[in-house]
Amino acid sequence: MEFRIDRGGGVPPYLQLVRQVREGLRLGWLKPGDRLPTLRDVVKSCGVNANTVLKAYRELELSGLVEARQGSGTYVRAALGSTPPEVMSHLRKRLGEWVSEARSSGLDNEDIDALIRAVLNDKGEKR
Repeated sequence: MEFRIDRGGGVPPYLQLVRQVREGLRLGWLKPGDRLPTLRDVVKSCGVNANTVLKAYRELELSGLVEARQGSGTYVRAALGSTPPEVMSHLRKRLGEWVSEARSSGLDNEDIDALIRAVLNDKGEKR
């Protein structure tokens, strides 16, 4: 797993790390037993403070999703979502096509995000 930090998005970096792990668990990219990148690797690749990574990993640990093993690293403990990977892959492909169409129509990321949230709220899918 490779983390990405958006410095202009207004979301604190530790929350971005938490969100990316949760997304990885939902999409099946991370499974129980997988090892998260080391603190040193995340600091080096993302340019964040070590305490930021520790805060994110601690929050994930408190939610029961990962566990820190003394001297070994941080490992995924639980999965999220129950949708089969092939279904997620199919839906992701279709969503990617829709996003391409939206961008070619002139929508930026905020427009697309607002549109998706509006549809989710209209359909009563907010969970």
